[in-house]
Amino acid sequence: MAPSGTIAGSGAIGAPSAGRVDWVDYAKGICIIMVVMMHSVLGVEFAAGETGFMHVLVAFAKPFRMPDFFLISGLFLPLVIDRDWRTYLDRKVVHFAYFYVLWVTIQFGFKAPSFAAETSWQHVGLLYLESFVEPFGTLWFIYLLPVFFVVTKLTRKIPPLAIWLAAAALETAGISTGWTAIDEFCSRFVYFYSGYLFAPYVFALSERARRHPALALAALAAWALVNAGLVVLEVSEWKIVSLVLGFAGACAIITVGTLLARAQWMNLLRFCGEHSIVIYLAFFLPMAATRTLLLRTGVIPDIGAVSLIVTVVGVLGALVIWQAALRLNARFLFERPDAFWIAPKKAAAALQPAE
Repeated sequence: MAPSGTIAGSGAIGAPSAGRVDWVDYAKGICIIMVVMMHSVLGVEFAAGETGFMHVLVAFAKPFRMPDFFLISGLFLPLVIDRDWRTYLDRKVVHFAYFYVLWVTIQFGFKAPSFAAETSWQHVGLLYLESFVEPFGTLWFIYLLPVFFVVTKLTRKIPPLAIWLAAAALETAGISTGWTAIDEFCSRFVYFYSGYLFAPYVFALSERARRHPALALAALAAWALVNAGLVVLEVSEWKIVSLVLGFAGACAIITVGTLLARAQWMNLLRFCGEHSIVIYLAFFLPMAATRTLLLRTGVIPDIGAVSLIVTVVGVLGALVIWQAALRLNARFLFERPDAFWIAPKKAAAALQPAE
């Protein structure tokens, strides 16, 4: 994430911000686009009652889409986990809590009328309060990240292997309670903790890919065939298989990010990764608006094409909203105001920009 109270980096697409790890931003760019794609495609297909060609891409990415995002989120934790609790909670809990509360309120503002039409305004109020226990809509990722950060720091005195084995067992168990925070914690913590625990090996993997691009491409081709085959055979969610595919896919995305960074291709993808949380927070509005417009007008009959357009507009529209906020003196939408800091800002300067 970004240093200090902002969740956005520089505004330039041509070159990365100083001090950032280029391949990490490429990998995060791939991840956030896959997340927007999933919500866009499934939303369009649900509303239209049919599937399109984009459904294949969403299914292919399902085994590794969130595992990679969480693994990368834990990569830089070793650099800051030794901080005092006040600073740690400020950067790793209050930071995300601020944006969750703000954006869940914004999302409710848009969706409340339709909720009220189905039930009542009193029920809408209860739903809003419930969102602080049951993560609302697309925002569950930043709801869960602070939990992961706190659990990891609290369990530092426990042997790491024991924590990792327990986390892997939770993922393999396929726990389904109906509560998003519990279920996603069980399914995803192993990847976040692996990013934290095995960070040196992840960076070593990236370095090998950078030095041996031909071998990396061959490995990616093999992985893509295996991942696609297991998805088609509908065994990708089997116990153990899902865990292996999650890690294999995470390694693949890291490799792809490294190769793109090595070649300095697709800077827009890197830019999206550098501003992945900006996109994550704001994409719901342009996505929903474009989906509604295209499906109601029927101007584009192909559902796959509609899904693709909605995905692109969701990503770019979020960046437009961010830039508009900066220019309209609404920086609080993407930057944490001073009033919501509980630790001195000067400590933030030591954060890694790609964290």
